[in-house]
Amino acid sequence: MWQTISRLGPRLEAGLPTGLTGLWTRGTPRSTLLSLYNITLSKLQSIPETSVYRQSVEALTRHRMGLVEQIKPTGHEQWANRARDEAKEKTQKYRVGSVSADGREARLTGRDGQVTNDHGGWHGQRNVEEAELEGIEAAELRLAERGLINDDDARELEDEPQLTAEQIAELEKKIGAGLIEEVIQVAEAELHLVDIMKKANVWGTLEEEPIVGQWNYFQR
Repeated sequence: MWQTISRLGPRLEAGLPTGLTGLWTRGTPRSTLLSLYNITLSKLQSIPETSVYRQSVEALTRHRMGLVEQIKPTGHEQWANRARDEAKEKTQKYRVGSVSADGREARLTGRDGQVTNDHGGWHGQRNVEEAELEGIEAAELRLAERGLINDDDARELEDEPQLTAEQIAELEKKIGAGLIEEVIQVAEAELHLVDIMKKANVWGTLEEEPIVGQWNYFQR
């Protein structure tokens, strides 16, 4: 009942119960998912294209990312333009590169053209909340941590407009995997799993080759 009541408002309030024990409403689900999906796709590039694991994860990740990108909050394009302008004003050693081909917003690049913010968000096991800082925001906060720009300037960046409760419900229906918070949990786990699979080298040759027919099921 609480899940239904709490999602009747025009926008979802971060930190409220979702109706599932231990799972709280996320304030920035769209930018969080885009960050997680982009980092996952980037990490998968180091796995052979012939790997069935890579192929399956890439397919699912790109599918879900496409669904997320289709739904944009009101004023998103104007926000992106303002964010690019802010970054240009506040960064002297860095400039804003073009929007990435996969739909992510502006990236910060060095004067030599080297990408500084390749995916903007959560890296590995760092604070998961960093994934909620999409693109430009994440880049500037990291630059502030390195002392390259003023910390106050980085944290004054305008937040991305948020999806309405109706838009989130629409996205949940399209993905078909439960609440958006559950989808985020799956994305976080999948990202973590990439490192584990890489370490295990699951696509490599088996130490002991299987006998002929070992993987064939019994047939009538």
